[in-house]
Amino acid sequence: SFAVISDGRNYPNINKSERARKLIKRLKREQRKFSRKIQKLKQRKEETAGKKCKRSNLDKQRLKVQRAYMRLTNKRHDYINKTVHEIVSTRPEYITIEDLNVSGMLKNRHLSRAIAECEFYYFRALLERKCREYGIQLRIVDRFYASSKTCSRCGHIKKDLKLSDRVYECTECGLVMDRDYNAA
Repeated sequence: SFAVISDGRNYPNINKSERARKLIKRLKREQRKFSRKIQKLKQRKEETAGKKCKRSNLDKQRLKVQRAYMRLTNKRHDYINKTVHEIVSTRPEYITIEDLNVSGMLKNRHLSRAIAECEFYYFRALLERKCREYGIQLRIVDRFYASSKTCSRCGHIKKDLKLSDRVYECTECGLVMDRDYNAA
């Protein structure tokens, strides 16, 4: 999930939607075409040895790649804008978010692309700005606070919680709920 709110709302990851997947697929295709055109241009330059080659098709393909990037970025930013607006428009007294170690998370080569595509910094910056506009207090929890490991009912901290454990089960009070909702 992109964001889980304590009132039960869950905002799914936009990058897993059908439209975003199509845009990513189109971007990959356009990038492959662009790469092939560059390779062909390099081969022609070697064959002609210094003569000028036409680059108009290469420039057209570069524009197609740039447009694909722009569409994908606009789609993601639109989703983040709508999410922040929905969160802030309920006018809560305060909003609390976790300070994530994104640079450390990006070092995990299995998750790095998915984390980078979520654009957490853009989300946080927009949320800070909107909270200032609406007069809502924004609290940022320290990154070392064990919010996912702490039981929301009794406060017991579960030390052996792995990232793969998506359901939180408290050994003290018997609470069983979604891990992200428990942390929220």
